[in-house]
Amino acid sequence: MAGMCNYDGKVVIVTGARSGIGAATAKKFALLGAKVVCAGRRPCTDTVEAIKAGGGEAITINCDVANEEDVKNLIAKTVEAYGKLDVLVNNAGSLPPTRDLVDQTVEDFDHTMDVDVKGVFLGMKYGIPAILEAGGGAVVNICSVAGLVADPGMAPYVAAKHAVVGLTRAAGIEYAGKGVRVNGIAPGFVASEMTQGWMDDPEMKALVSSYNWQNRIADPSEIASVAAFLASDEASFMGAAIVAVDAGQTAH
Repeated sequence: MAGMCNYDGKVVIVTGARSGIGAATAKKFALLGAKVVCAGRRPCTDTVEAIKAGGGEAITINCDVANEEDVKNLIAKTVEAYGKLDVLVNNAGSLPPTRDLVDQTVEDFDHTMDVDVKGVFLGMKYGIPAILEAGGGAVVNICSVAGLVADPGMAPYVAAKHAVVGLTRAAGIEYAGKGVRVNGIAPGFVASEMTQGWMDDPEMKALVSSYNWQNRIADPSEIASVAAFLASDEASFMGAAIVAVDAGQTAH
């Protein structure tokens, strides 16, 4: 799908772009011609260097997505650097420890909500006006299959991702007629820093792989390709949609 997309002259922000889905998504947009702003709590140096090595254009801006001033600064610096914002990919997320609900700490719950929910809200709150100012564009929120179904031991994460799905749908219908398409992606299990602990355990890796019909873990690039499609004109009639990229996991 992404092979049909052209982002020449477009400016894209990807949060959580230091690794995993975020890094792969930033590289995909750059490959398709976009100027990419790679945002993260720490500098996304490796991602930016990889993009530049491939002939693309990118910068890194430090941003804690749960911090309102950081998000405002991210949008302002993007517009200052490139003159506009066309696409926002809200990818940054936090995965708390897996344990029973009653054993979850309030601190872990609050942190998950701050990053996963408040971060998406702030991104859209300050990103959408900039996109409108540029004449319209798209927002892609990285949700999760945990926002469509539930698994034991993941109550804060499941609650947060269900909230992100709701935010995506609400924003999608609010801005559909105003020039900003808002859609979400619900990935299944993806190889990333957040899931590395599971991948290092052979039994857990086998269990996770068995959750879908391809019996494997997704590569971050497979999510990135869908993000590039959803933000493109090729997906012009898509709005308030949540696309499951899970090899059939949620069809069980």
